[in-house]
Amino acid sequence: MSNILTSLEDSSFSCSCAKEMINGGIHGHLNDCSARNLKTSANVKGPKKDPLPKDEEDFLKAVFQVILEDGIRKGRDITQKVVDFHQPDELKTLLDLEIRDAPEDHQGLIKHMKDTVKYSVRTSHPRFFNQLFSGQNSYALAGQWLTETLNTSQYTFEVAPVFTIMENVVLHKMRDIVGYTGGDGIFCPGGSISNLYALNVARYRYMPDIKKTGLFGLPRLVVFTSKQSHYSIKKAASVLGIGTNNVVLVNCDERGKMITSDLEAQILRVKAEGAVPFFVNCTAGTTVLGAYDPLEEVANVCEKHGLWMHVDAAWGGGVMMSPKYRASRVRGVERSDSITWNPHKMMGAGQQCSAFLLKHENLLQHCHEAKAKYLFQQDKFYDVSYDTGDKSMQCGRKVDVFKLWLMWKAKGNQGFHQDMDAIFDKTRYLVEKVKAREGFKLVLDEPECSNVCFWYIPPSLRGKEDEADYKDKLHQVAPKIKERMVLSGTMLVGYQPLGNKPNFFRQVFSSPTVTEEDLDFLVDEIERLGEDL
Repeated sequence: MSNILTSLEDSSFSCSCAKEMINGGIHGHLNDCSARNLKTSANVKGPKKDPLPKDEEDFLKAVFQVILEDGIRKGRDITQKVVDFHQPDELKTLLDLEIRDAPEDHQGLIKHMKDTVKYSVRTSHPRFFNQLFSGQNSYALAGQWLTETLNTSQYTFEVAPVFTIMENVVLHKMRDIVGYTGGDGIFCPGGSISNLYALNVARYRYMPDIKKTGLFGLPRLVVFTSKQSHYSIKKAASVLGIGTNNVVLVNCDERGKMITSDLEAQILRVKAEGAVPFFVNCTAGTTVLGAYDPLEEVANVCEKHGLWMHVDAAWGGGVMMSPKYRASRVRGVERSDSITWNPHKMMGAGQQCSAFLLKHENLLQHCHEAKAKYLFQQDKFYDVSYDTGDKSMQCGRKVDVFKLWLMWKAKGNQGFHQDMDAIFDKTRYLVEKVKAREGFKLVLDEPECSNVCFWYIPPSLRGKEDEADYKDKLHQVAPKIKERMVLSGTMLVGYQPLGNKPNFFRQVFSSPTVTEEDLDFLVDEIERLGEDL
């Protein structure tokens, strides 16, 4: 042993490490010494070589110009078309989609990129109102670029050290905003999957043995959701083996809000049939009318009957960022067991960014963990509680948190407060404009969310509301205007029927950059496209 120590003292390799080992003991110092030597070895210099070849650098610079000029600048330019529409068969002839044996040069690849932008829908255009997402936030976009560049998976601290910590911080912040104390959460690939998580976790909490024994021998489990809720609840019930026939659709009032007296009546009916109710889905911002279910009332019913209360706030959850509108829209949200919240919608974080949050701790882990020893080793040298991937149904998981975090840092809470208020201010502007405009009629005089639903009634139908075929003719107006709208490329606005109501337009606001001039154009353009019908 003395010979070893003498050699260590004389060795230029050991220097300070050897002395510490002699004075403090080999075993106590071994890990620290190894860590320092590893860090030192990482700085060893080798032959100088540029890791980015010149031709690749030139290609990436050209790509960035396409993104900046064609994708962003033109995408936001009001003088550009929202879409250069072509039917599928024609579009196939305009695009070179064939995959060949021989590689293509960079010039050809850049042309493909330009063509892709040219024939895609410009969802960042000021007059794209078609979906529950629109606009483009430069900070979120920068976050997406960096995420794609780093190309990691959000499952372990080992391969995503910054992002695993960041996800914990952002999810904690979101739970605080909801009103949960403690709890858990995870970013999911879209609101439909977040709702699927909610059903799965709720069922596991009610019947934990299902994870091992499966569906065999279980009683008939029943889910409740409103008739105007998102279709993902039925899909989730189908995927999980609950069955769509066991999803009870609760009646809504004329504004699209769940009627809690009918909810309780349906729960009692299901119990009387010998089935087991376990889950109620509320909606905070329905897809069509933008209705907010009465969360406080639903919470009372759920507590009374011992049911899991989930809030699908994928669309309308952004209102929680507004002190002005929060209380009147989502009072009682903190009493829920879980919530789906999509910052890629009203908050503008960019596709995709969906959070599933719950007030219960450890359920996500216990419900989904598989304890794969090749990934989630418990004897790693760091705190393995940051290896959050076993909470997920997925293995590899895209990093969705960074764009939201970067945008949030850039805006602060105050920025989101202002954004939400601006969105609701523009909603009010359009509501008043539609009320005052001849030939336009609101579906709801006072929408709750930023959905403004209305009919355009062409001159040929005005004053004929009592005629037998009036509704049939009005039903055809919106689709025809939409066709002309798409072919002209001037803007995009969605339409749909609802119940016995004929087709109507649904203008939605999810971008605070929409101006009053954009909304003036919307009304004028619909009239121009449909006045001869």
